[in-house]
Amino acid sequence: MFFLREINPLSLKLLERIYRQSRHNQVRQRAHFLILASQGIKIEKLMRIFPVSHKTLYNWLNRWESEGIVGLYNKPGRGRKRTFSQQQEKTIRDWAKLEPRQSKKILQKVKEEWGIEVSAETIKRILKTLSMTWRRLRRGVGGEPEPIEYLEKKTKLEKFKQLEDQGKINLYYLDETGFCLIPCVPYGWQDIGENITLKSRRSRRLNVLGIMNRNNHLEAYTSLQSINADVVIACIDAFFPSVDKPTVIVVDQATIHTSNIVWEKIEEWLERGITIFELPSYSPQLNLIEILWRFIKYEWIEIDAYKDWQTFVTSVENILKEFGRKYVINFV
Repeated sequence: MFFLREINPLSLKLLERIYRQSRHNQVRQRAHFLILASQGIKIEKLMRIFPVSHKTLYNWLNRWESEGIVGLYNKPGRGRKRTFSQQQEKTIRDWAKLEPRQSKKILQKVKEEWGIEVSAETIKRILKTLSMTWRRLRRGVGGEPEPIEYLEKKTKLEKFKQLEDQGKINLYYLDETGFCLIPCVPYGWQDIGENITLKSRRSRRLNVLGIMNRNNHLEAYTSLQSINADVVIACIDAFFPSVDKPTVIVVDQATIHTSNIVWEKIEEWLERGITIFELPSYSPQLNLIEILWRFIKYEWIEIDAYKDWQTFVTSVENILKEFGRKYVINFV
């Protein structure tokens, strides 16, 4: 048996608020206990309501009597001690950067270096607390852009965006890509023990040339044949038979964009108000249409589209057709 001094109305009101709103389950439980105890609920019934020992209830009460509201909260240092020091956790992070796909190797190093055996889940939790995430690795470009040229081109591209926002020019991004039945495997929610599979098979390739602006306007050309410099020229001429204001088309340094027959058209396009703006090498991040290709491949193509070639082609062409209406990207 224990004795509880009367809880004044203000403290009782605060306890009720803590019981309803606290984010911490233990704090809500202790507040609830004090509320019920203040109502004269007997110890036997309280022990049935709260699955803890008589001693624990006594400790809750004692801390309330001695510390008030502060006594509801755990003191620093309570709970399970950390398995690794901060320096060790930093080392684990470094190992994960060296072996981003090999959790087993990290576990092995932990055991060899410090004689500590932990589970892979523990390592995952530590890495998450260190702002690391488990996600798909991306293909990278084959090199780095020349720094000065990259900065100059990026700065000029930003000025083009400002001029477009002011209504002084039109700004478009041109690029080519290909789609086939070898899927770009996305992440997706699946039942534990059950896997959603996407069949990988040899297939033809649907090639796409796209010219897009930041307002989600897209002109696209699809073909089962390779896209060459002649196609690039034909598409630019077809998509821009005339322009109402100076128009800049951003392209990368792919061979089909820098061939002699393309360069021979540069002067003619300039006379018509069309400027070809060439990005530095290894700079796909500056060409916004690359974002469109990623959205289509990793998010917008439905899983069912991979069941056969015709369904797949129809799906891709429908996405291209509906871009700007059903499918939208917010280009900041």
